[in-house]
Amino acid sequence: MKSVGRCRAHTNIALIKYWGKRNDELFLPMNSSLSLTLDAFYTDTQVILDESLVSDVFYLDDVKQGEKETEKITNFLNLFRNRANIETKACIKSYNHVPTAAGLASSASAFSALAGAMNQATNLNLDLETLSIFARQGSGSATRSIYGGFVEWDMGEADLSETSHAVQVDDASWDIGMIVIAVNTGKKKLSSRVGMKQTIATSPFYSSWVETATKDIKNIKKAIKSKDFVTLGEITESNGMKMHATMLGAMPPISYWEPDSVKAIQKVKEIRDTGLPCYVTMDAGPNVKVLCKKSDMTEIENRLLEDFDRKQIIPSHVGEGITLLSEDEWNY
Repeated sequence: MKSVGRCRAHTNIALIKYWGKRNDELFLPMNSSLSLTLDAFYTDTQVILDESLVSDVFYLDDVKQGEKETEKITNFLNLFRNRANIETKACIKSYNHVPTAAGLASSASAFSALAGAMNQATNLNLDLETLSIFARQGSGSATRSIYGGFVEWDMGEADLSETSHAVQVDDASWDIGMIVIAVNTGKKKLSSRVGMKQTIATSPFYSSWVETATKDIKNIKKAIKSKDFVTLGEITESNGMKMHATMLGAMPPISYWEPDSVKAIQKVKEIRDTGLPCYVTMDAGPNVKVLCKKSDMTEIENRLLEDFDRKQIIPSHVGEGITLLSEDEWNY
């Protein structure tokens, strides 16, 4: 007997960053964060629970994954199997329309899609809040990709796993866009997990960053509520730069930036100085994201094309939350 689930999830880019865990096992963050879900990057995942299988099988972009990669997926699926009181193994096929490990939040869409597909395959019918809690235990940022628009990941209380989950703050349907400047979409040399641990352990700036992040999220939610784009952008840019400053203070210093990252940041500031409001943010990777008004995207793209190739400029509108896919919509 077989049971099937199929789901699409979009990636999200944090405007108030998550960088560091207070509990590694439960993926509980040091501070709350806030993100924007994007429609340009997504993951489609199919889960087939098959009683004839003796172990889980995991394919990523049609390539069968090894024992190490599959073990992480198995541990995640066990959250659902334990809840459903089943032991049935699964065949997972996942297609990533996001460059993997390049600082574009591929793990966020990947584990959110897997959560949605497994929820359907097991017939658990978990609500979105519970799915957010489950997705978090695959990848911290995945907790936010369950929802669309502006999403807050509440850090929760102490080590209580069920209190740390995401919630939609606003559907972001008010002239919001983002442009990704893909400086380098190759796999980064230092993983986010290792970078976080090193920053927490050695950077003297880290505690101050966590403290100011708490103020930033309070203020950015006010800006979102009042649809104050300039304040939204200023807080976004400041918070991202502060996070990278904590990494530079680590021992040894950590930098995900490349020369073209700096070039992109300078270009965005140059565009902003001409009167177009646009602001940069960066995650653990060299690629630069530009928060802007949707109505200004074409003009900003054209300005960026003065210094970057067309293939490096990826515009995105606001993405929606997880969606189940029918058999007809599964075009793989």
